[in-house]
Amino acid sequence: MTLPAFTAHGTGTPLVLLHAFPLAARMWQAQTESLADVALVITPDQRGFGGSAPAEGAPLLELVADDIATVLDELGIERAVIGGLSMGGYVAMAFARRHAERVAGLLLADTKAVVDGDAARANRERIAAAVLARNSVRILAEEKIEDGLLGPAVDPELADRVRAMIAEASPQAVAWAQRAMAARPDSLPTLATLAVPAAVVVGEHDALTPLAEARVMAETLPDAELTVIPGVGHLSSLEAPESFNAVVRALLRRC
Repeated sequence: MTLPAFTAHGTGTPLVLLHAFPLAARMWQAQTESLADVALVITPDQRGFGGSAPAEGAPLLELVADDIATVLDELGIERAVIGGLSMGGYVAMAFARRHAERVAGLLLADTKAVVDGDAARANRERIAAAVLARNSVRILAEEKIEDGLLGPAVDPELADRVRAMIAEASPQAVAWAQRAMAARPDSLPTLATLAVPAAVVVGEHDALTPLAEARVMAETLPDAELTVIPGVGHLSSLEAPESFNAVVRALLRRC
């Protein structure tokens, strides 16, 4: 198994932060800088994104979860707080399915535990096929911003940064990840048995994984706190880093 590219910065409770689709680990820069006094912040690039090797194997998020376990092994860490936003949340839940004994706490941000409906799966396959056929992710960058990735009052400079990160993704990684997300199972049964401190975060204007989905996860987890961050959309950690980091600090204290 190839070790993913990752950074580990700070001291304290091990905290893994898993990035959104189709970005990379550097989306967590504000968290890495702010939380280094209370956590060892570990930010891996998932398969095919950032500095990690191209995605290989069947498109399954469980393989990405196993990659994260390999990172923890490399660092000599037995248990960690596992967190993710959007696709990163899906991977965090996959990690909990496969490596529950290594989860010291759980952070789920702007994500959902239930499977995609037929229309959502069809759309993922449409995008996967399109980026491969064109050998370009330009269509994804254009669609994602307008489809509610960011909130209604987003800083234009942040929007440009997000577009730049999307543009750096490879078509192969985008297609693999889309198909892996489409194949993911229902994670609610896993969450119901996860008796660790958990935090569920959602942006007020998140249209992709809205408040209703966050409530379901928070109500299913045995020990979860739900936070709605006002004024932001799907990428809450980028749009409101101070509010997001406050939630993470509170979770780390509970862990």
